Amino acid sequence: MLRQRRSRILATLGPSSSSFERIRALAEAGADVFRLNFSHGSHADHAARYGAIREVERALGRPIGVLMDLQGPKLRVGRLADGKAWLEAGGRLRLDLDPAAGSAARVQLPHPEIFAALRPGAELLLDDGKLRLRVDACGVEHAETTVLVGGMLSDRKGVNVPGVLLPISPLTAKDRSDLAFGLELGVDWVALSFVQRADDVREARALVDGRAWIMAKLEKPAAIEMLDEIVAVADGVMVARGDLGVELPPQQVPVLQRRIVHAARAAGRPVVVATQMLESMIAAPVPTRAEVSDVASAIYEGADAVMLSAESASGQYPVEAVAVMDSVIGEVERDPGWRAGLDASHVPRDSAADASTADAICCALRRVATVLAPAATVTYTRSGATSLRASRERPATPILALTPHAAIARRLTLAWGVHPLPFEEARTLGGMVADGAAAALRHGLAGEGDQVVVVAGFPSGQAGATNLLHVVRVRDVLAEAQ
Repeated sequence: MLRQRRSRILATLGPSSSSFERIRALAEAGADVFRLNFSHGSHADHAARYGAIREVERALGRPIGVLMDLQGPKLRVGRLADGKAWLEAGGRLRLDLDPAAGSAARVQLPHPEIFAALRPGAELLLDDGKLRLRVDACGVEHAETTVLVGGMLSDRKGVNVPGVLLPISPLTAKDRSDLAFGLELGVDWVALSFVQRADDVREARALVDGRAWIMAKLEKPAAIEMLDEIVAVADGVMVARGDLGVELPPQQVPVLQRRIVHAARAAGRPVVVATQMLESMIAAPVPTRAEVSDVASAIYEGADAVMLSAESASGQYPVEAVAVMDSVIGEVERDPGWRAGLDASHVPRDSAADASTADAICCALRRVATVLAPAATVTYTRSGATSLRASRERPATPILALTPHAAIARRLTLAWGVHPLPFEEARTLGGMVADGAAAALRHGLAGEGDQVVVVAGFPSGQAGATNLLHVVRVRDVLAEAQ
């Protein structure tokens, strides 16, 4: 039932992967979590896919996580008289609020919040950065710009404003409707687009109200400037490389990816690397060598998960794409240099005012796993926090997370090295140790002659009460329990 690898695979569902049979094939090929992209599809489409995921979960007998990805604000120009217009480099273009059809000389930009934030010298990117404008003068309802990079501009193309903090909520009316619907379905993670500041995450958290974990998508330069603050308030983060690569020079994206992964690992937040990982497999049955290296690099960096977008949602080879990603992860994790790299990049948990007993125990877990080389670690968790703390330490042992809550088990499917399992909690210390050892044996993580480490809180039944690390040999503890 459990994966052999530590890193996880997040696969997007779409027209190519909506049926029970196809979703099951994706899960069997290696997908751990499924993404519902609310930028596309109807609520009925997503409800059907969610229902199929839960059917697959029951059929396979292991938790499967579901992440809903909110669209976020989409900034676009208005209509053009002929549907398109050629912008000449060095020419002038006026942007304003007038809804009249535009031309090569002017076009509507129906976003007063952009005009409010613009300053002379700022740049605007149109159509995913294919066209570039410089603001020469601006007011509350217009901007006069010079075309730096020209080309064909079509109706409703997107607008990016790099380097400018926009006074926009990340949650549009559509997002709020979608969020209410997704939470009613029972999604496990909510990916929040257009995050610029920590308050954006707090705004979403007030709406989610504990019903899911929140993943901040880092796709704006403003978010990178406030990286530590955002990571601190989010439950997880996503390196959304597509939008980062539009608003920043592409050569900066790999550097930022490493920085974001490092910050998330240091804070103990699951981190997903996303966008164009196996892009060629949308139309080809095999990836390029560069794409394979890209996936491998994310695993060497210690990312919790890597994501497939169009490859699994609308591509011709969705199952093959998941299988390739699974095989690449497995190959990397068999490399002794992978373990050495994780150890070298590990950030020790320093003593701090907010450090807890659970933090200390999970730090000790890493050392115990190195010295004793037990077969597995068993964590008892009600909120998921203990298992995430253990995952942060990147121990050499797999982590079997036993929780009485199915929802927490599903959320933990995205965490590095964690094998979540809904489990009826024991009420005695001996029962907890025996049940943990038996579960590790039953699920193939340990043999009878192996040692396992049990991390738990006692007395049981209290969230945040982790205070116990116990090393036992499986056969001994099971003999005592008989």
